[in-house]
Amino acid sequence: MSDEEHHFESKADAGASKTYPQQAGTIRKGGHIVIKNRACKVVEVSTSKTGKHGHAKCHFVAIDIFNGKKLEDIVPSSHNCDVPHVNRTDYQLIDISEDGFVSLLTENGNTKDDLKLPTDDALLTQVKDGFAEGKDLVVSVMSAMGEEQICALKDIGPK
Repeated sequence: MSDEEHHFESKADAGASKTYPQQAGTIRKGGHIVIKNRACKVVEVSTSKTGKHGHAKCHFVAIDIFNGKKLEDIVPSSHNCDVPHVNRTDYQLIDISEDGFVSLLTENGNTKDDLKLPTDDALLTQVKDGFAEGKDLVVSVMSAMGEEQICALKDIGPK
């Protein structure tokens, strides 16, 4: 009908793909949940009985998967909670720069240079010492809700 074309520039992100809804009563210990906009691993779940106002409540105690802080939330068991899409990917460590960034080799042969060294002191020393010794190291990177962090280390032998 119209001869003019419309161009839309989409810079907003709804964030819908970062989480998915799940009924609070079905989330178990060891699962994941979003509390205070942080991706967390559930370490304890307790469910109260239905009260005067009709909802059984789930009390979640969870630990942030990136900074290790303990968070708690109480949600009616019939309501939906946000559950983060958590991915774990292994990369081979190529280099550690002086400013604390790591260079990683992806499966398709490209490099990934946007990750910092882990904040956990024990893991940090393992990575630095292993790299200094010239070992072949594979790091596991946990990613959820637009955040990524090195969470584990595997030694696959000397170079």
